[in-house]
Amino acid sequence: MAPRVVVAEKIAESGIQTLRECCEVDLAVGVERSELLSRLADAEGLIVRSATQVDAEMIAAAPNLRVIGRAGIGVDNIDLAAATEAGIVVVNAPQANIISAAEHALALMLAQARNIPRADATLRSGVWERSKFEGVELHGKTLGIIGLGRIGSLVAERARAFGMHILGHDPYVSQEHWRRLGVEMVDLDTLLSTSDFITVHLPLTADTKGLIGKDALARVKPTARIVNASRGGIIDEEALAEAIREGRLAGAALDVFSKEPLTQSPLFELDQVVVTPHLGASTAEAQDKAGTDVAKAVVKALRGELVLSAVNVDLGTSVPEEVAEYLPVAETLGRVFTSLAGGLPQSLTVRVAGRIGMGETRPLTLAVLKGALSGVSSRMITYVNAPTIADQRGIALEQETSEVAEHYQSMITVRGEVGGREVSVSATRTRKGPTLVEILGHDVELPVSEKMLIVRNADVPGVIGRLGSYLGDLGVNIANMVVGRAPDTGDAAMMGLNLDDPLTEDQLAELRRLEGIEEARYVSLS
Repeated sequence: MAPRVVVAEKIAESGIQTLRECCEVDLAVGVERSELLSRLADAEGLIVRSATQVDAEMIAAAPNLRVIGRAGIGVDNIDLAAATEAGIVVVNAPQANIISAAEHALALMLAQARNIPRADATLRSGVWERSKFEGVELHGKTLGIIGLGRIGSLVAERARAFGMHILGHDPYVSQEHWRRLGVEMVDLDTLLSTSDFITVHLPLTADTKGLIGKDALARVKPTARIVNASRGGIIDEEALAEAIREGRLAGAALDVFSKEPLTQSPLFELDQVVVTPHLGASTAEAQDKAGTDVAKAVVKALRGELVLSAVNVDLGTSVPEEVAEYLPVAETLGRVFTSLAGGLPQSLTVRVAGRIGMGETRPLTLAVLKGALSGVSSRMITYVNAPTIADQRGIALEQETSEVAEHYQSMITVRGEVGGREVSVSATRTRKGPTLVEILGHDVELPVSEKMLIVRNADVPGVIGRLGSYLGDLGVNIANMVVGRAPDTGDAAMMGLNLDDPLTEDQLAELRRLEGIEEARYVSLS
């Protein structure tokens, strides 16, 4: 049965079509809150924009909810703590409006520098005044960008085309990134005191709220102009109005405010201020991309895949494409481990080696944990709640990395002690998909399948034949078989078999009694 997704606010038709390819879509745009709560009772997905308040009450009213999608960037209207506690992944569309937002910041900058709104209004009123609206050029001026994330970086690239000298302040950006952008990184005081134009591109957090306040504004040049097209509340609007009135700042251009919608403000009385009603993402292209991008993310989450843009999943600073390609390997390996071990250890070690061990490995560790817990829990395990459930079970998670993987470009190993016995299993990625390359200390190359039989046996003639005959008598077909030896012993071997048919516990018990069979485990991933 297709999962049901409730769409509570209008998104692009392309996004609706993306959902309908694999989901039942319930369009609930404009319905009363009580009606929305009722429709969420059996929904697995919810898509909103900024108007719907997804609070703890709404989350509690949707016990089957697995994903909340925000068609845009900000998630201020979603209770992330409540969603995370419920194991619900929250996704957004972080790339949808970045070009539109960057272009709007530059539009505001130009509009303020050239007095465009006032000149337009005066001419429309029947008055031709040229000398009154003398402006300033951007060329040759210093632009200070506070926040060099995606949008700030796009502003830097475009401002360079105007011939501006660009300063930047962002303690979380690498030297390589700002060098590539051609930005001179400075401290905040230097940026404020030397910039002719200052533009803000930061999220609103406890640290950034009121960042540009009375003290910061006291350090800017009286000829400087400030632009904010990111989040309201970062600039103290009262302090900004005061600085402009007193001639300590040449002007400002704002698209966002601490309280929205806003129709009255001291800033609106100042000719040196250009304002727009939060239009940064208001382009046809951005709206279309926001709806489509969030729909794709919701579908991905409903399939149980890791959404790299998930807001409430800690994936580190970035996820390289090669690491993302290994996520299915990691999750499958976690499931294989718990099946072989017959449970979970108190301490689970994940070792990432080779090329994928050279970068951020947290997503792979998280995928292993999700797979491992899925094999032993009746609860729905997601990338969001897997760490919490592991903590509740008292499982310590350890990560190891190495830039070298013997015999393979990349490899993941999971090991832990269960029932007094050390269990380890390793896998890599081949053209056949996830492939086991070490099982319980034995070197093998067994492609992962839904039904696998792992047999430890005496390394003597006749064992393989007896096993094959036994499975043949049961009518169980062997799709593939590999054999391997433990590298440090010569008296034990291992067989790994991909089966077309399942084995029962009774059949497995009988198999273990065959001559030469020391251990046999059936692994089912279906």
